[in-house]
Amino acid sequence: MPRWLPRAMLLALALIACFQLGSWAFHQLTGLLINILIAFFLALAIEPAVSWMAGYGIRRGLATALVFFAVMIASAGFVTLLGSMLAGQIIDIVEDFPKYVDSVISWINTTFHTELSRVDIQDSLLRSDWLRRYVQNSAGGVLDVSAQVVGGLFQLLTITLFSFYFAADGPRLRRALCSVLPPARQAEVLRAWEIAVNKTGGYIYSRGLMALISCIAHYILLESLGVDYAPVLAVWVGLVSQFIPTIGTYLAGALPMLIAFTVNPWYALWVMVFVVIYQQFENYVLQPKLTARTVDVHPAVAFGSVIAGTALLGAVGALVAIPAVATLQAFLGAYVRRYDVTDDPRVHGHRRRGSGALLARIRGLGRGSGRTQPVVDGEAEEEAAGRAVRDSS
Repeated sequence: MPRWLPRAMLLALALIACFQLGSWAFHQLTGLLINILIAFFLALAIEPAVSWMAGYGIRRGLATALVFFAVMIASAGFVTLLGSMLAGQIIDIVEDFPKYVDSVISWINTTFHTELSRVDIQDSLLRSDWLRRYVQNSAGGVLDVSAQVVGGLFQLLTITLFSFYFAADGPRLRRALCSVLPPARQAEVLRAWEIAVNKTGGYIYSRGLMALISCIAHYILLESLGVDYAPVLAVWVGLVSQFIPTIGTYLAGALPMLIAFTVNPWYALWVMVFVVIYQQFENYVLQPKLTARTVDVHPAVAFGSVIAGTALLGAVGALVAIPAVATLQAFLGAYVRRYDVTDDPRVHGHRRRGSGALLARIRGLGRGSGRTQPVVDGEAEEEAAGRAVRDSS
């Protein structure tokens, strides 16, 4: 046996063990890494406001605390108003539910010539097996829901603490990062950091502007229909549809439809139609223009980045995909050498004048000589026309 073989086997086993250990640790820390990514994104989003207050002599820690306090006050006020509205509407729905059931049963009996009654339907539901199983499963899932709520609160606290430290100690963090890099690399890192702050702020600005437009549009609709709590519902639609990826649109539209149903069932249909039409307008007209101007990303690239981010990190990836791609694009644009484009009509999608006649002459000469000429198109035709012009001159 060669002397190097045992050492090679030990080295291979050690590498495999290190890889397995690293893979296990990465999977165990995936949740923490995602929380840190969200916290870093939030720190970049509030960095302009913190830097602005720090420019007036306020310490960064106090400035960060003031920004977080303002965000928490606004969020708590919105949640309180939304909770009181939902509580009142749920009470109204429960009180008026028998009337809705009677109206639906009356419509079914009139339309289909049946003889249904609310009492018979209630008795059949109460004696059904699926209702009993549903109650048992719901009772067993209360503990799971409570555990999820506690876990969500702990995750929110973790994200808040990390984002606070990232924002408050931003200069110290940048200094520590640059201290291990040579001067040339330090300038590149600081430039990338500045670009990330600008692009993330632009993304938040565009989302906030679209949320404001959505609030105004839905407030006009709900107020014209006479739906209660129209301002709160409009704010709900604007915020949820813009800052919750993928399912935000459906969550945003479901609550106004439910509240409108308590006023008039036809109003719920109108709200649904308006939400669908407005989302098409936002997706194809409003969002591409605002996103392209604020974060300087082509709409197709923005759409593809959201899909890729969702596939990699889920909702978090969809949220940070556009500012990440905008930052990478702006950073690479500073180092990619670009050249002036030649003044050629083909750049604008136009064909040269006279190319058709020259090609006809070339093909005619080919047929007259008795030789078979290959059929060319596109750029090959243009090259053939150019050679003919040079030969004739």
